[in-house]
Amino acid sequence: MKSPMRAPPAETSPRSRTSDRTPENPAPDISFTALELPEPLLAALAHLGYETPTPIQVETIPPLLAGRDVIGQAQTGTGKTAAFALPLLARLDAAVRAPQVLVLAPTRELAIQVAEAFRDYAREMPDIEVLPIYGGQDYGVQLRALKRAPAIVVGTPGRVMDHIERGSLDLSSLRALVLDEADEMLRMGFIDDVEWILGHTPPGRQLALFSATLPPEIRRIARSHLRDPLEIRLETRSAAATTVLQRVWLVDRVHKLDALTRILEVETFAAAIVFVRTRHSTVMLAEQLTERGFNADALHGEIPQNQRERIIERLREGGLDILVATDVAARGLDVERVSHVINYDMPYDTEAYVHRIGRTGRAGRSGTAILFAAPRERHMLRAIERATGLAIEPIDLPTPKQLEEVRTKRFFDRLDGLLASGGLESATALVARYCSERGVEPAQVAAALTALVRPPMPESKPFHASRGTDTTDAQAGNPRTSRARPRDTRDDRNERRGDHADGRREHRDDRSDGRNERRGDRRPRQSDESFELFRLEVGRDHGVEPRNIVGAIANEAGLDARSIGRIELHAEHSTIELPPGMPKPVFEHLKRVWVSGRQLKLRRLSAAPETSEPTQRVPRRKTKQDASV
Repeated sequence: MKSPMRAPPAETSPRSRTSDRTPENPAPDISFTALELPEPLLAALAHLGYETPTPIQVETIPPLLAGRDVIGQAQTGTGKTAAFALPLLARLDAAVRAPQVLVLAPTRELAIQVAEAFRDYAREMPDIEVLPIYGGQDYGVQLRALKRAPAIVVGTPGRVMDHIERGSLDLSSLRALVLDEADEMLRMGFIDDVEWILGHTPPGRQLALFSATLPPEIRRIARSHLRDPLEIRLETRSAAATTVLQRVWLVDRVHKLDALTRILEVETFAAAIVFVRTRHSTVMLAEQLTERGFNADALHGEIPQNQRERIIERLREGGLDILVATDVAARGLDVERVSHVINYDMPYDTEAYVHRIGRTGRAGRSGTAILFAAPRERHMLRAIERATGLAIEPIDLPTPKQLEEVRTKRFFDRLDGLLASGGLESATALVARYCSERGVEPAQVAAALTALVRPPMPESKPFHASRGTDTTDAQAGNPRTSRARPRDTRDDRNERRGDHADGRREHRDDRSDGRNERRGDRRPRQSDESFELFRLEVGRDHGVEPRNIVGAIANEAGLDARSIGRIELHAEHSTIELPPGMPKPVFEHLKRVWVSGRQLKLRRLSAAPETSEPTQRVPRRKTKQDASV
């Protein structure tokens, strides 16, 4: 093992190094042996079939081995887990019986994946124990495991904070801390938790920060907590274009479910992930696909962890073909079988799109990403094209005639296989007997059997707008359905408020300083048919913040935080937009929930309350997802 990690000298700004290689183009004439990794790690890499390091590994492993702090900017799927895991394993001191490496990850799936990678790389290091800790797992299991003083702990920020506060996670011997997918932790509202954890680590620890993007808040953390960091930027803008074929279906009058069905029938895929926005949508769409003969299941934040792991294992082993998932639930998934990603609902922002399509086309494999874009979502489509640096090619849906041809060919292929395999003697005798007893021709029996095994696909079943699954304009022009207003996407609400696709807000006169009210031009807020308005008996004077309200209601009501609308903070109370049709038991429970030392005492309003006091109007902020509590 290397000598203990040392604290490098402080420096005001990071040194920068940019690699012009792509993630799929390994550095020439570089091997893992040349990176001076110890023999146990080289043996593990050989066993795993690793031959040459990726560019991010070539650039990152040497400085981390030398004890440097590092900022690594690279997209998912570039091999960055090995880039930090290998050198940190090489620098462990087997004699120290305490956590020496802590990795923070935004979701439980990513935490599990990173922990598994550490175990794979440490297979020849029997004394090294790796422990993932995350929300959704029993505390008792984690407490017993932490008593064994694992050398490496991988966890989500919320659960790591809990164990630090309990005293069950001792960081006094910590030598290295890794922030994995830092921009995603920022997007999910974990950045304050991350800084709190950083403040509880020894001052001399090594720090590595990995992120697909480096927004100002992440750079601020880097300036505050990293010392003499080496910044490694991997030029990957064109990487997705070389491995993932990106296409878009511009939603027309065909129902989205019918469109998805046609695409899944015609496309040749090993496994597919279909992305939707809400927990309810995952269940509904998975059920509808199953009714149409597909092998589909749902993955969302409310599914118990043991069940989630079984679902992912089925997908990995071939027992499941289609996974309908939310963004957070699918974070960190790396399943080699996934050849297709279908964005059934438009993602909330360009980064979410990049992360979604990163579930396929990984490590040099090819993949296909298909995006459904309604007319009102064209602005987001343009933003995605700007972010990825390429125009996404439109596709036409297969016609009914083409679909029938595909079904017929598939049926013929099945018959060819059965005939080639033989062993049909008993079936032939049974058909002959039937023909003899019933006086029918063999061709008629064959036709009847064909109708039995190849029934017509069911007709489409229109979605109800309030269910939040179908966000298309597919029914426009139909006099029986055009009165039903489809649920607004967040992008639509952003458009009305002046939000840009990249998350920026235009400065308008409805800022929270109340100047518009003082000028007397305060306009009444228009009602939104997609939400119901509720009053909460906690407000600005009680120290509440929007994220406190969102977190409490999302967790207690089992809601996806993104399905919560706008929040308005007043002095003594607040109002919040929630999806319609809240069950009475949930409503009664939320009345008794405490936030900032106050019971919510939730009550439904028929319209926004009129008040003369200044209000703080706050767009709903991204908050901690329940997947990582």
